[in-house]
Amino acid sequence: MTAPSARQPASSGAASKPASPGRPKDLAKGAAILDAAKRMFLQHGYERMSMDQIAAEAGVSKLTVYSHYGDKQTLFLEAVKAHCDQQLPLTLFEPSPGTPLRERLMEIAEAFHAMISSPEAVAGHRLMCTPQIADSALPILFWEAGPKRIKDGFAALLQRRIKAGELEIGDVHRAAVQFFSLLKGEFHDRLVMGCGGDITGTVEEHLNASVDMFLRAYERRAPAAKARAS
Repeated sequence: MTAPSARQPASSGAASKPASPGRPKDLAKGAAILDAAKRMFLQHGYERMSMDQIAAEAGVSKLTVYSHYGDKQTLFLEAVKAHCDQQLPLTLFEPSPGTPLRERLMEIAEAFHAMISSPEAVAGHRLMCTPQIADSALPILFWEAGPKRIKDGFAALLQRRIKAGELEIGDVHRAAVQFFSLLKGEFHDRLVMGCGGDITGTVEEHLNASVDMFLRAYERRAPAAKARAS
């Protein structure tokens, strides 16, 4: 059984071929395969990696890799999800009425910035921009497995805070995109391009300023404050 090319047409959803059913999977082996896949995809690229090489790196058989993940494309996307879930767990977007809004936004901002600034994330971003990958179905699937899941989770959090009377937002999904774009800023651009240079302020200052700007745009003002502003 050969691994499919990245140019194989995408199906609707992340996985084009789910792992076959059968006896319960060995969780330790599944984790070892994911760890090996994350390392090797980033070091060698998607096209140059085979399921045989990943199996050897993980210390399992190729049959075990296919049994857990079905095909190379599915394994790649699961590696993306695992990285995002580890660095920015979706629990940060769950209801937490006792946590002040700004505090929760800062928690998300710090986790998100740490995630996109990691060497693995920077290498993955560059990988998606290579000609071989850019002309394939993988960038869309990568987007759905990582960035879109995060944006949708954050949008759901915003909806709950709107219902709680803390925010006023007309287009929630646009606001979610704006939030993460603010957080990336110049720091992320320089990391991806591999150029140093002077950047105004520290990461902490950048994140605080980004959260404050977001709140100035969307935080619900008290009626008295609105009257004074007008």
